[in-house]
Amino acid sequence: MLVSGVVRGPFPHNNYVHNASLYNKPFVEQFEETPLFVAVLTYVGYGILTIFGYLRDFLRNWGIEKCHLARERDEQKDFVPLYQDFENFYTRNLYMRIRDNWNRPICSVPGAKMDLVERTSKDYNWTFEHTGKVVKDVINMGSYNYLGFAENTGRCADSATGSTHKYGVGVGSTRSEMGNLDIHEELEQLVARFLGVESSMAFGMGFATNSMNIPALAGKGCLILSDELNHASLVLGARLSGATIRVFKHNNMVSLEKLLRDAIVHGQPRTHRPWKKILILVEGIYSMEGSIVRLPEVIALKKHYKAYLYLDEAHSIGALGPRGGGVVDYFGLDPKDVDIMMGTFTKSFGAAGGYIGGKRELIDYLRSHSHSSIYATAMSPPVSQQIITSMKIIMGEDDTTLGAERLKQLSENTVYFRRKLREMGFIIYGNDDSPVVPMMLYMPAKIGAFGREMVKRNIGTVVVGFPATPIIESRARFCVSAAHTRDMLDTVSHRSETHTCTRHA
Repeated sequence: MLVSGVVRGPFPHNNYVHNASLYNKPFVEQFEETPLFVAVLTYVGYGILTIFGYLRDFLRNWGIEKCHLARERDEQKDFVPLYQDFENFYTRNLYMRIRDNWNRPICSVPGAKMDLVERTSKDYNWTFEHTGKVVKDVINMGSYNYLGFAENTGRCADSATGSTHKYGVGVGSTRSEMGNLDIHEELEQLVARFLGVESSMAFGMGFATNSMNIPALAGKGCLILSDELNHASLVLGARLSGATIRVFKHNNMVSLEKLLRDAIVHGQPRTHRPWKKILILVEGIYSMEGSIVRLPEVIALKKHYKAYLYLDEAHSIGALGPRGGGVVDYFGLDPKDVDIMMGTFTKSFGAAGGYIGGKRELIDYLRSHSHSSIYATAMSPPVSQQIITSMKIIMGEDDTTLGAERLKQLSENTVYFRRKLREMGFIIYGNDDSPVVPMMLYMPAKIGAFGREMVKRNIGTVVVGFPATPIIESRARFCVSAAHTRDMLDTVSHRSETHTCTRHA
């Protein structure tokens, strides 16, 4: 469960990390508990939906109502079920009611504003039809366009176009065969310099950067300690590795230290032999909560218990720190204290793919043992060039101050938007410096209503509910960008206030 209240500085929970010098500024996060009255109403809402869902399934079973989802055939009733009934039940009766809030097609650059393709449904969201109309100038509060590099004009777009003319749009081979270009080498050297590490390696898919590299780093006889709110790619990678997995409470150093101590004292199950390796998996910014990892404390524990640290900076690289260097830069820490630095190019850099940085021995090992290196097609050249150009702008190597200006603008927009929503009475989760801003909705009916009403008023948002969040913690998630103006943020906050009932004094 999430921690409620305001946290300032490290928790006073052990002798190794309870040191104010670990933090160079106040560490403030807020996770207000769900009000009891709201929690009761939310459970009642889901209860009513469940009752009506069983009633509709009864009608479908007798052919009175048609079901459009995949179901077991009558002639296969004696087979082992191919589909899990509960998952289908949720999709049939709850998700379909609000399905129109997701997968909306856009027909423009997903920048600060975007154009949406209008669509309608004549069968209650089972299928959609395009009306042929386009909703213009929708304020985009859903894309991870933190620094505003999702654009089709400017230096990045021009350089990507030039790269396309030189190399083409695809490589058609893995890097270990005929797909290793000089632009890939340049990208990896630049990433290593940006992160402050010895070496780095780039991959064509961010999700696979986690799911395919963790199995190369851990296996049978190893122990993985994973934050309970880690991304699905980290969870999948840990499961594929075959290592033993133990989960600690989100950002809770007491829970993490207890697992570390138990692992050292007891060793492996049955044999009690020492673990071959202990790997801690954490994220920089948690994209559903807007919280920032308590990295100084994690590093202190990792050093004391001689474990390894795998840091996923997908949402923090380019979005945090005075230089845009992510959560390590944000806390002013030494990159060498993080054993495996992972991140993606899909957010702050307006591109695709991911990277892993660290010691040269680590990267050389992954080049020959990572499935996403050996079997995956090399990164597209124009995508590589987009990353190179945007990263050089962030680093100031383009002889301009554009990167520093965008970093400053993102920080100011984040603080301003969070403060604005709180002043209006909304319950906001996460760290004050996190550009991911979850606004709590709680009740299932509000998920669909809020998303629809915001689109009607030319604001594109992401709404999230169970099972992606706890059942009583449905939310809207805003992603702040340096491309947003104050007028845009004011418009979003005022229209959120006008068209939702989720206010708490």
